[in-house]
Amino acid sequence: MKNTKSIDLDEKVVFNISRLGVKTIKNKNIAIGILIIMLAAIFLLSFTLGRYAIPLPELLNILIGKFLNLPATWPKSEEMVLFQVRIPRIFAALLIGTALSASGAAYQGLFKNPMVSPDILGASSGAGVGAVIAILLSFGSVGMQLMAFIMGLIAVALTYIISSIIGRHRSSIVLLVLIGMVVSNIFSAIISITKYLADPDNKLPTITFWLMGGLSVIDGSDILMFLIPFTLGIVPLILIRWKINILSFGDEEAKTLGVDTRRMRLIIIICSTMLTAAAVSISGMISWIGLIIPHIARIIVGPNYKILLPVSMIIGGGFLLLVDDFARNMFTLEVPLGILTSIIGAPLFLYLLLKSKKSWA
Repeated sequence: MKNTKSIDLDEKVVFNISRLGVKTIKNKNIAIGILIIMLAAIFLLSFTLGRYAIPLPELLNILIGKFLNLPATWPKSEEMVLFQVRIPRIFAALLIGTALSASGAAYQGLFKNPMVSPDILGASSGAGVGAVIAILLSFGSVGMQLMAFIMGLIAVALTYIISSIIGRHRSSIVLLVLIGMVVSNIFSAIISITKYLADPDNKLPTITFWLMGGLSVIDGSDILMFLIPFTLGIVPLILIRWKINILSFGDEEAKTLGVDTRRMRLIIIICSTMLTAAAVSISGMISWIGLIIPHIARIIVGPNYKILLPVSMIIGGGFLLLVDDFARNMFTLEVPLGILTSIIGAPLFLYLLLKSKKSWA
């Protein structure tokens, strides 16, 4: 049975939805069910697509045979493609899309601004600096991922510390965003300098390709490394997602409901930064996911984060998985994911703005 505080909060969220004019689908359970079915269909379809096509019956035969330890009745090449290339890549796309969408939705709720994306505080540009320095110094894939992840965290930490010093330890969302823009631009400039100094025949092409984003070199060890920060970031956000609603009511009302807004903001920033930095560290720069997916979810289920955050994760994982399917099947050469998400994301974002121009979404 819900307590009185939870019921009051739900009523306020419903009131905000109607007041802001957010048009949502009436039967949300059906909509969520359809999204889950679509995600499952894209997930299964992704295994069969590629330059080395594996029909669905053959796919099921391989998976069941390996699970039950049956004698192999399938080509060894199909097994290698499936387990060494396709499965790691599919799970990477699913997890990265989920991470970027969740962090984008959390940041939009934190800053009460639907124009916010996961790189607002400099996580992406910081991770980019770490990666390009690692490439320049020939660190290798593991070293590059660690450098990217650490520098992403450092960039956001700098943003938070500088804003706290300038704001004299007072919570200021506007100041945090402004400092984030400054830090992000500084780190972007460092990336440009690094590209300028890089060997044009060897290092520069690697840096350029990484910055465009992609999953072509993902393997099982990358997924295992990614799961640690992914879990540490996503679980707290899911557990406190209902409190993100409270932040939209303002600090005074949040305090009357017993919520420490400063602590809540810090938790959201840490979790979202871990998700963003971890995603960028293994996939490179993939834009627009964290910006447009929460908009789509908000149109479907409304701005109540108890439902919005999980739905954003479902849509984000499916969206990036589908885009990755196009990236590896459209042309003979693989198209970088960052290019495709920009081509798809920009027009889609304009459409969403026109569709929901009367609302905060």
